[in-house]
Amino acid sequence: MKKAQKTRLLRVGSLAMAAALLTACGSGTSSSSSAAASESASEAESVSSEAETAAADGPAWKNDTSPVDLEWFVGASWYGYTWGESVVSKNITEKTGVNVTITTPTDDVSTELSLYMVSGDLPDIITLGNWESCYTSLYEQGYVYALNELADQYDPYFYNVVDGDVIKWHTKDDGNVYCIPNDAYAPSTMAETGQTAAVQTFLVRKDLYEEMGSPDMTTPEGFLDALRTLHENYQEYDGMAITPFYAQAATTYGMSKMLQNFLAVPYEVDGEINDRTSDPEYIKWLKMFRQAYEEGLIDVDFLVDSNDQVKEKTNNGQYFCMLREYTDVQEANGILASSDDPDSIYIAVDGPMNSAKDDPLIFPGSMDGWMTTFISKDCENPERAIAFLTYLCSEEGQMDMFMGVEGETYDMVDGKPVLKEELQELYSSNFDSFSNDYGLYDTYWMLRNKPLVDQWRIENPDYITQMSDWANAHADLDGGIYNNLEPTGDNDAGIAATSISQKWEEVLPQLITAESDEKFDQIMADYVQWRENNGYAQVVEYEQNLLDTRKEMLS
Repeated sequence: MKKAQKTRLLRVGSLAMAAALLTACGSGTSSSSSAAASESASEAESVSSEAETAAADGPAWKNDTSPVDLEWFVGASWYGYTWGESVVSKNITEKTGVNVTITTPTDDVSTELSLYMVSGDLPDIITLGNWESCYTSLYEQGYVYALNELADQYDPYFYNVVDGDVIKWHTKDDGNVYCIPNDAYAPSTMAETGQTAAVQTFLVRKDLYEEMGSPDMTTPEGFLDALRTLHENYQEYDGMAITPFYAQAATTYGMSKMLQNFLAVPYEVDGEINDRTSDPEYIKWLKMFRQAYEEGLIDVDFLVDSNDQVKEKTNNGQYFCMLREYTDVQEANGILASSDDPDSIYIAVDGPMNSAKDDPLIFPGSMDGWMTTFISKDCENPERAIAFLTYLCSEEGQMDMFMGVEGETYDMVDGKPVLKEELQELYSSNFDSFSNDYGLYDTYWMLRNKPLVDQWRIENPDYITQMSDWANAHADLDGGIYNNLEPTGDNDAGIAATSISQKWEEVLPQLITAESDEKFDQIMADYVQWRENNGYAQVVEYEQNLLDTRKEMLS
């Protein structure tokens, strides 16, 4: 029985910046959570230098293009693309001999991977968010290969195509690197390209916002007044029921870290980790949302709507305002811009701010990246797997994966790949076909080098660049060091962090729906005490150590 078939049967049967100078998953946590101190990084750099010298013969994938099957687990239940039918995937398989079966979780990602660990049937390649609880288990418990060891043995060219700074950043205390991040931004990359990868925005529906007089929503009072105006005059607009507010991923992101970032709540004070959840400015804004709920200006739908419901409302322009990464709204803006009311698009404006009107902490990308890719020790052809990853990380592989086939999907113009005109039109008019039939651009993002491929994209229309320009202009380039400090895994700090996060998911809706500010204060005090009793000190200690390590690496 083929491995992919066994995997599907198992599923049916059984059942996550370094400095601001330094990208997600996302919304993710630190793939450098056990980042090596400078000693281990120097050791890895030495190994890298030696291997680079040995790589003169070129990439290993060219030495063996015989057919081989690899199963690739993408740790995102929402990922809906397959391999083998699209132009991109067919071309890559024909070129390298590697046929990929893409599988995705049908249950919780960590739960499903834990079952594979026990069964001894892990997929060959695993792409995983470093916020997942099983993330550290993969390498700490020996389920995945050290990529540097595979590269040294089978494909030293690996070191020629991966960013040395990123590799050092992801090197663990044992001197090994177990995964490759996508969308990782090294300091040199940001300096060379000017790209920040900042994505956090406060978005409003343009026509509705302007008809309301473009209200100032940077203060709790202004925000509340805007919601009152909306409630009194615009519960329906253009024949659509309007949902006043949405926060991305609700309690776990939009109403927590993202709102705190807009309020410039510091991650550290005098070098010590700060308790952002108890910050007075953050509490003030949460109480504003409590007041809005009490007055009937917002409902709990923004906390409970499914992904499908959110997508439908977004595509129909039914949200008045959102705390959301603009990248999640690009498709909707394309739909709205081509509708009968092109001004129904979303635009980025100044959102919640603290009392001092400090600039928000809109973080840039980092060397953490978004998701990371491993090769499991259950892989029967690790030499082909590392060669395949090396190919995909190379500029050639990135071109094949992102742009497709020269002459068929793109042409070289002045040394730069340019998507054919008919496919540029398809990108705007039929994104499903663009992705499923052709597999272009971000379809196979698992090893995407975003700073590289973004240079090949067609120029975005104004309804996209308005949002991205706002995010880039407000990016705090000194803030990336605070990205993804939270502990993960099954160690004491990781378990405590997961438990505290889950508790906060229960508590935040209670705060928003509390009958009074006094009840709010009681719920909050009870949570803080519960948190103290359930390992919060271990979480803070972990974050402090990681932050100090990052500062040492940067120095």
